[in-house]
Amino acid sequence: MASPGGAYSGGSSSLQNSASGSEGDHHVMDQKKRKRMQSNRESARRSRMRKQEHLEGMSAQVEQLKKENNQISTNIGVTTQMYLNVEAENAILRVQMAELSNRLQSLNEIIHYIESSNNYLFHEAQETQFNDCGFMDTWNSLAVNQSIMAAADMLMY
Repeated sequence: MASPGGAYSGGSSSLQNSASGSEGDHHVMDQKKRKRMQSNRESARRSRMRKQEHLEGMSAQVEQLKKENNQISTNIGVTTQMYLNVEAENAILRVQMAELSNRLQSLNEIIHYIESSNNYLFHEAQETQFNDCGFMDTWNSLAVNQSIMAAADMLMY
């Protein structure tokens, strides 16, 4: 029969050792399977925690980006309004500049007309101060631009 050292003593005992060895192997396999399942559960739990942390981080980032987006949109609105105000003011200034340019051009034309009229009258006055005989013509020697003033008492009958 079998000795405590496990030496071979008979055929039936060999089957027993093989069966009990199979149970031991089965027990070791179950132990490894349970350990692997526990390790997988822990790994899945850690993965879910990382996923949850990542989701929370992404949610916080989404909120931050929404705030920044709102702030940028507000800044764009304010800047657009300021731009429209400046454009309107520029349009008014352009119209005023065109009007003032037209006025200046008209005034320059009036000055030119007056200067040319004065030159014409001055030359005409110089030519007519003497009559054909070489004597001074007193009727034409009056100053051309001299204004005539009349008083109210002069016109009374």
